[in-house]
Amino acid sequence: MADITRRLGWRHLRSAPTSHIRHHKQGKVAHDGTGLSFWFRPLSAALSEVPVNDRELAMAFHARTSDFQDVTLQATVTYRISEPATAAARLDFSVDPDTGAWRGAPLEQLATLLTETAQQHALDVLARTTLAAALVDGVSAVRDRITTGLTDEPRLPATGIEVVAVRVVAVRPEAEVERALRTPAREQIQQEADRATYERRAVAVQRERAIAENELASKIELARQEEQLVDQNGINARRKAEENAAADAVRATAEAARTVRLAKAEAEAAREVGEARAQAQAAWLRVHTEVDAATLNALTAGRLAENLPRIDSLTLSPDVLTGLLAKLGRPAADAS
Repeated sequence: MADITRRLGWRHLRSAPTSHIRHHKQGKVAHDGTGLSFWFRPLSAALSEVPVNDRELAMAFHARTSDFQDVTLQATVTYRISEPATAAARLDFSVDPDTGAWRGAPLEQLATLLTETAQQHALDVLARTTLAAALVDGVSAVRDRITTGLTDEPRLPATGIEVVAVRVVAVRPEAEVERALRTPAREQIQQEADRATYERRAVAVQRERAIAENELASKIELARQEEQLVDQNGINARRKAEENAAADAVRATAEAARTVRLAKAEAEAAREVGEARAQAQAAWLRVHTEVDAATLNALTAGRLAENLPRIDSLTLSPDVLTGLLAKLGRPAADAS
């Protein structure tokens, strides 16, 4: 919208660089161009402001496919007014000389024209396409058809409109149909996810089994080494026992030989002692046989005295002394 300033019955208009201004004064064009700034009298001026920048027009409408399925189409059309003088002559772009606002709604008219034209071509394409094909290739097919239709539409050049680009955002079915169509894909995705989960679990089980097998192999190897150690310890103990037994046998043999030697020596000594004693006894007997009885009695008394215990003191009671004296006196009486 142009900026209009009041000064003493005059008006000053200042437009934007993207706005084309046409100023008619008494049926003649006084100013015509973009980004103008000028003074004018409001009572004799007829002003038009035509935007020449690119504009985006979003549109959404319903259509039906060849298999009688409702779909929603979302698209965006980019256009601009390439012939502002033609557009100002065909549509009401006049502005109020006091406020600078449009008196009509020219952009709404352009939007209606573009929307209805694009909708006509889109419906024509979708009416010959099944729902599955529309969901797969419908975006590109509808975009190409709308672009061709708007380019070939004679009303647009006659109105000074140029279509810059057409974009089809989406072709979507109804919510229930969309959920029904998503179900097989979701199930397939779920199956793939389940299969991936199973494969991951299988890999995990295989790894755990490999770990368990490695641990078992380690235990088996450890047991085998322990068995070898036990066998070696047994061999060492047996060898040690054999060596100890051999040493004990050697010691026993030596001890037996020493004992035998000692026994022989003792027997020899005993024999010699016995022989000496026998010789001494024989000599003693020979002596006794050769001497008289008085000598033998004296020797016997001497030997008896040698073997008697030592008497340090002797106590004689009166009874013993009386009996002894009686015995001593008895032989004399008998003798007399």
